[in-house]
Amino acid sequence: MEYWFEHEKLRVYQDAVAFVAWWAQVSQKIPGRPAVKDQLDRASTSTPLNIAEGNGRHSLKERSHYFTIARGSALEGAACLDVLVAQRRLDVVEVEPGKRLLHGIVRMLHGLISAQSDRVAEEVLDHGYGLWERGDLGSDPRSPLGLADPATGPKQSI
Repeated sequence: MEYWFEHEKLRVYQDAVAFVAWWAQVSQKIPGRPAVKDQLDRASTSTPLNIAEGNGRHSLKERSHYFTIARGSALEGAACLDVLVAQRRLDVVEVEPGKRLLHGIVRMLHGLISAQSDRVAEEVLDHGYGLWERGDLGSDPRSPLGLADPATGPKQSI
């Protein structure tokens, strides 16, 4: 398969699109337009869209934000399936393939979010106090008076 965009290579994106296709088939079995059916249409569509948008962001914080929204939409989809079972519009056996897909999607998104969070923490550390430790910003705000080392004075950066 040829990929046109980077997000298409992600397994989590592929599974989210597979869930949309699965839901399109299953939803045809449900008579009428109950509100939960529309809600699941929106949640299932939101998941791959937010994965794609998040993967296209360069800021780690933004990537994590979109992946978190996608995870929320996948969890919402799982809850919608529970409601459809509770309303007896679908049975447990019918929703099992969808729940399995959603479970995998949520787990992968959790992993991506955790990885982004770890990297954001490293980025903050590198762009925070690390600058003072290298002398790039002069005085160290962690010192009692926020002053540079009196023996060496502020360091010049090149």
